[in-house]
Amino acid sequence: MFPNSQDAIPLLPRPKHETYQKLARKLVTACKSDDPQAIGKWATQWLETLAQKHKLDDPRLPFWLARKTRQVTEYATQQLKAGKHCRLAHAQLVIAQSHDFENWPKFLKHLRGMADKSSRIAGFESAVDAIIAGDTKKLKRLIRQDPKLVHIRSTRTSNATLLHYVSANGVEGYRQKTPPNIVEIAEILLNAGAEVDAEADVYGGGATPLGLTATSVHPFRAGVQNPLMQVLLDHGAQIDRPDAAGNSQVTVLGCLANGRREAAIYLAERGAKLNFESAAGVGRLDLVNSYFTPNGKPRKGTTKKQMVKAFLAACLWGQDEVVEFFLGKRIDPAVHSGDGQTSLHMAGIGGSLSTIKLLLKHKAPLELKNEYGGTVLGQTLWSAGHGGDPKLYTEIIETLIAAGAKLRDRHVPVNEEIDELLRRYGSEPEPSWYWFGEGPSV
Repeated sequence: MFPNSQDAIPLLPRPKHETYQKLARKLVTACKSDDPQAIGKWATQWLETLAQKHKLDDPRLPFWLARKTRQVTEYATQQLKAGKHCRLAHAQLVIAQSHDFENWPKFLKHLRGMADKSSRIAGFESAVDAIIAGDTKKLKRLIRQDPKLVHIRSTRTSNATLLHYVSANGVEGYRQKTPPNIVEIAEILLNAGAEVDAEADVYGGGATPLGLTATSVHPFRAGVQNPLMQVLLDHGAQIDRPDAAGNSQVTVLGCLANGRREAAIYLAERGAKLNFESAAGVGRLDLVNSYFTPNGKPRKGTTKKQMVKAFLAACLWGQDEVVEFFLGKRIDPAVHSGDGQTSLHMAGIGGSLSTIKLLLKHKAPLELKNEYGGTVLGQTLWSAGHGGDPKLYTEIIETLIAAGAKLRDRHVPVNEEIDELLRRYGSEPEPSWYWFGEGPSV
């Protein structure tokens, strides 16, 4: 929910206190206006000015501006209008928190630090920029000038160290980038004394560099996730540290919850502790079987709820041997954990064609709806539009339709390949714009 570290708005180039003070006063004026669209216009002008100052030229920019404008408008309206607080202090708080600072005084302290190039704040920010740019020369120079940089924390609400930024996760979204030499970057920081298990105040707190790296999509896409995790492990990172992945999750469960099966398996192979659910998710049938007696009955303490979660984890991650094991225990393919996401829903999310075929053989229902109103096909289409491989999902969708899944006359646009497939089955995309990507880099 906005505001948060990942949705933080980047600062203006060479930010000045006076500029933001004027911006706050303009928000107060908009709040007092009789025009119901005044706050929205204020937000639009602010963000468009920001884009111009940064000289952004990105095809995704209109979508980024639309999303940020909506977020800022809703938040500013809530903070100022809900309590009829058209006051400067409230406007200042909206601006500070939109930039991921706890309050206006801390925001001003950051701006003053940025203005003083010899300050720790300026040094830290420059080091972060060097990390995401893969500029090892600059990073080494900054650390030589101030060896304590590897120990200090961001002045933003994330309270992150430099080492957290190598994960490209939890910190400011516009800084979530993974350069090809990120493993070398991590080595530089660790060799300079960076605390390998430092905790950041993101995702509920307790998140470590390893936990954030293991659950991050950016190092995965860059093809360096496993080597980056390994360098952290080599320097003593704890795999099973509580809350390491944030949201009160240990690292392996965090990996599975965030779509990083490969990372979960990698850590499991290196000694991560597995519970019933995570063992099912990484395909450890031997551990799954240990929750049952030799005659196949659940051991004392093994609950139905645990069985359901483990079964669904196996379905999500395409662990067919484990899925078949649970089906042999007569678990109902229609079960869910309270959100309506059945075994077929989960297999559709995970993009596992073999698991879908296995579940269909066992008469898994196609038309049950999850809490979002999505059938198995509807959920699968959503997953296909949110990063799914079109070639893989084309075959999955055809399999579901052949099995009897009902397709509506209209559907939310997914991508070019799948929209064309659905046209052949008589479903046209809605004539609307939908954007599922990330914001432009600032």
